[in-house]
Amino acid sequence: MPKRKDLNSILIIGSGPIVIGQACEFDYSGTQALRSLREDGIETILINSNPATIMTDPTMADHVYLKPLTTKSIREILEKHPNIDAVLPTMGGQTALNLCIEADEKGIWEDHGVEIIGVDIDAINITEDREKFRELMLKIGIPMAPQATATSFLKGKEIAQEFGFPLVIRASYTLGGAGASIVYKPEDFDELLSRGLEISPIHEVMIDKALMGWKEYELELLRDKNDNVVIICTIENMDPMGIHTGDSITVAPAMTLSDRTFQRMRDMAIKMMRSIGDFAGGCNVQFAVSPDEKEDIIAIEINPRVSRSSALASKATGYPIAKVAAKLAMGYSLNELSNQITKSTSALFEPTLDYVIVKIPRWNFDKFEGSDRTLGLQMKSVGEVMGIGRSFQEALHKATQSLEIKRNGLGADGKGYTNYDEIISKLTIPSWDRVFVIYDAIQIGIPLSRIHDITKIDMWFLKQYEQLHHLEKEISKYTVETLTKDLLLEAKQKGFADRQIAHMLDCYESEVYKKRESLNINRVYKLVDTCAAEFEAMTPYYYSTFEAEIETPQGEKYVANDSVVSDKKKIVVLGSGPNRIGQGIEFDYCCVHGVLAAAECGYETIMINCNPETVSTDFDTADKLYFEPVFWEHIYDIIRHEKPEGVIVQLGGQTALKLAEKLDKYGIKIIGTSYKALDLAEDRGSFSNLLLENNIPFPQFGVAETAEEALELSDELDFPLLVRPSYVLGGQGMKIVINKEELEEHVVDLLRKIPNNKLLLDHYLDGAIEAEADAICDGEDVYIIGIMEHIEPCGIHSGDSNATLPPFNLGEFVMQQIKDHTKKIALALNTVGLINIQFAIKDDMVYIIEANPRASRTVPFIAKAYKEPYVNYATKVMLGDKKVKDFNFNPQLEGFAIKQPVFSFNKFPNVNKNLGPEMKSTGESILFIDSLKDDEFYNLYARRKMYLSK
Repeated sequence: MPKRKDLNSILIIGSGPIVIGQACEFDYSGTQALRSLREDGIETILINSNPATIMTDPTMADHVYLKPLTTKSIREILEKHPNIDAVLPTMGGQTALNLCIEADEKGIWEDHGVEIIGVDIDAINITEDREKFRELMLKIGIPMAPQATATSFLKGKEIAQEFGFPLVIRASYTLGGAGASIVYKPEDFDELLSRGLEISPIHEVMIDKALMGWKEYELELLRDKNDNVVIICTIENMDPMGIHTGDSITVAPAMTLSDRTFQRMRDMAIKMMRSIGDFAGGCNVQFAVSPDEKEDIIAIEINPRVSRSSALASKATGYPIAKVAAKLAMGYSLNELSNQITKSTSALFEPTLDYVIVKIPRWNFDKFEGSDRTLGLQMKSVGEVMGIGRSFQEALHKATQSLEIKRNGLGADGKGYTNYDEIISKLTIPSWDRVFVIYDAIQIGIPLSRIHDITKIDMWFLKQYEQLHHLEKEISKYTVETLTKDLLLEAKQKGFADRQIAHMLDCYESEVYKKRESLNINRVYKLVDTCAAEFEAMTPYYYSTFEAEIETPQGEKYVANDSVVSDKKKIVVLGSGPNRIGQGIEFDYCCVHGVLAAAECGYETIMINCNPETVSTDFDTADKLYFEPVFWEHIYDIIRHEKPEGVIVQLGGQTALKLAEKLDKYGIKIIGTSYKALDLAEDRGSFSNLLLENNIPFPQFGVAETAEEALELSDELDFPLLVRPSYVLGGQGMKIVINKEELEEHVVDLLRKIPNNKLLLDHYLDGAIEAEADAICDGEDVYIIGIMEHIEPCGIHSGDSNATLPPFNLGEFVMQQIKDHTKKIALALNTVGLINIQFAIKDDMVYIIEANPRASRTVPFIAKAYKEPYVNYATKVMLGDKKVKDFNFNPQLEGFAIKQPVFSFNKFPNVNKNLGPEMKSTGESILFIDSLKDDEFYNLYARRKMYLSK
């Protein structure tokens, strides 16, 4: 029973569509909170407008409202559910907190007798209003940087005159550092001050004296109603002050903090949390520490909610912060709750780690031509990865291998920079690839002291890099035959991939793998367990590492492995890695449903993924979780260890799909559609032959491998032409060209970025309508789960289009063609599982643009709109457990559901906002309308051609 008997029905506010600065970490924390409340028999009501997340799945809450996050929606829900006792607004990021405050100001909570739990309104106001926060900190004796508030342009100018440069401008009540900037030169000040004042909803900015070069730390705290406080995790930013924590490389536990300073920081954090209110819940506190012996500590800010970092801290420590925070908000105290990992100790403890985690953000600057790629106080990353290792070096390598940016780790892949001026410039202006450039700098002989002077990154981290470089130099003196066991083991313990070692030895990756096997240098798996193995952990949550052999007194040699393989039949689900534009949370939704469906079919489920923000990497989603890079070497070792029946690749987006060829080559069974069929759909030539055989029309096209061939082709195909590379996601590199000059320029550019790629040139059907269909196929029968019509014309990427379900003006004749083509293609490709097909419709003729025999971005949307668990059904079909005809399909939708993309252009003020064939949206929301006469639909339709860019 919950400790408070008066809480029986609780409203949770979600975070809405994904934007830069607020991503799926709130889906993860919201999902945990909902599960936590339901365990205690509490009725849960959720409002969240994001259709792509697990959080809005009908199974997650008793009542799910996919409505816009507005006070109007809140009123509607409270009127429908007069029994709601309380609202928990701390799980949905800044969006939820802001909405909670707005509803409070309008008296909505009071009118309906709803209590706010997990936080106080006063606490939110104090932490968001930088002036009040500063006054409070000074009152309780917590040092702050010299700062002052400006509510007008003139006041801002006066403060700048007093403080001198560099300065930091931060806008009040914003998210992901929106409106924040560092100003080095007086001539830039006016513009940046105006922008900050404009972006802040209350037109207020705080101007700080910049603490450039200071070290930055974050602490995650939990407090119960009895004022017990625990510090769950201390996170150190490798990047110094001046880069938003969401864009920083972070490490846990803290590496360069003296114990004395940590104790001071801990006491300050607890004092700060207690001073802002007496609520029970979670809190995140950020500090700056001077980089000298004095280690002066200055408070930066406090967030009275679960944050991006608490998702990371949960995955880093195995302590489910959001789950426990929800229990505390209900009135439990920490000592009454059990540690979810050991099941035998209480939650009133502070985790200790016997491993290191490194988080690296993932950016998508290639989608924003002309964007300022400098990292600063305004967050620009779209996702993140986490690597777990026994040392900082191993975790850093695993994180770099998880990023999926065609790098094999640090150095040793022939892709580093070698030009001195270029390296110095990249070190000076922090950008997304600085984590790699530091290695390049050491490689060309730039002294560590110089790198430290430029970047202000702590010398300890730089020395770790230097050791890696020395090891690479040492290994490069050998060949694969002469390399010693000790050196190879050391390289693996420091996280170097077989590919990198092969690069150093000038041999094949497979030769390094064979050498490792012959010397018994194999991966072992260790538990993530919150208490450094002091108590036995009950949760199967693993990371890999390499250990030296232990010899028993009897002379037996062995390596300790925590991952015990059961004799059950197993299925591996490959996750989708870091979020990025074109591959986001919708694939995490699919993976989680795939895992649950496989469990229902009696399989032991194994999840492999490296994204700390997601539900798929929660320790109790799959039977076993391997928190590892979705990188061939790691996957192959897990598969050899676990010996599963097969691997599901069609739920993890392009990431998992790209590994299908390797799996096929190594004789590992792919569950569902075969690799041959997957490849056939990607290979334009073979796919078009298949369409020809089935009398299905498609735009004229050709394949070119050089600019010369492309120009020759253009004579046959006629402009405008759509040019795109093969095997890419989210329309990367796609462009519509209208003459030979544009064609040549784009082809040369593409082949420089993606060498040896086959380029596809399609005749672009100008002014066509675009539609898409998703279907489930078992090889014999096809069931179309949904057909959507795009409101924007053909030529805008489907992920950036507003789309309606069902279509709003396609005639019977066109709909029949779509249905016939979908069924023919699904069967011709021998699809087993899901397939998505995109169409262009011109003069009542339906042409095929492409087919993807995998889960698509729209599947979760259709599942939510029709209230049907389509991924569950499709997984059972893939596993051969059910046929299409075994399901009783019963879609329920009155009126229309509209998928509305959401963009994060405000993070890139100088970027061209025109839409085209390359995807730019970061998230989406769902809107239900009763009829096409709805004003919202009319507005969308009226604006449909505004953004089309050639």
